[in-house]
Amino acid sequence: MKPTEQLERLQQRAPGAFEDLILEYQDRVVGTCYRFVHNRQDAEDLAQEVFLEVYQSVGGFRGQSRLSTWIYRIAVTKSLDFIRRKNRKKRLGQVKRLLGFEDQAAEVLFEASDDPGPQEILEEKERRALLYCALETLPESQKVAMLLHKMQQLSTVEVAEIMGITRVAVESLLHRGRKRLADYLMRYYHKKT
Repeated sequence: MKPTEQLERLQQRAPGAFEDLILEYQDRVVGTCYRFVHNRQDAEDLAQEVFLEVYQSVGGFRGQSRLSTWIYRIAVTKSLDFIRRKNRKKRLGQVKRLLGFEDQAAEVLFEASDDPGPQEILEEKERRALLYCALETLPESQKVAMLLHKMQQLSTVEVAEIMGITRVAVESLLHRGRKRLADYLMRYYHKKT
């Protein structure tokens, strides 16, 4: 089905149109939200909010961007709003959950096909936790660009559409974000030696 047909079906509230949309985008929306909030349950709750907003707002969507871009934009906005509502103590709790495997989705992040030993698993957990801590130090725009481009594997053009900025601006955010992450990681490892 063409994207324009899908949009028309959604706007006309055609039977099954919204269910088809959820089936098509649910995993991607949950994944996007998870990259920001680091908790599977919170990501699933946010995905429900995203689809509720899509359902309520699709009549006003004019198709100036692709439907998928609009959905990603809503997911990013909902995720960032969620993070803003949380206080600093809860952010530290997210890292502890990552280290403590309280979240099943976090366990999957650390699985490897070659059946690593306990030491390798621990090292990988520490690397991922450090990366998430480093990402939290980035300004919001750099963090969003990095998460969408590197972890969601979206192109710079797609990230630009979602963020409502130019591709050049996205490339600049990615460049500055990589530099800040590298500086953070170098300081961290320098302290350990």
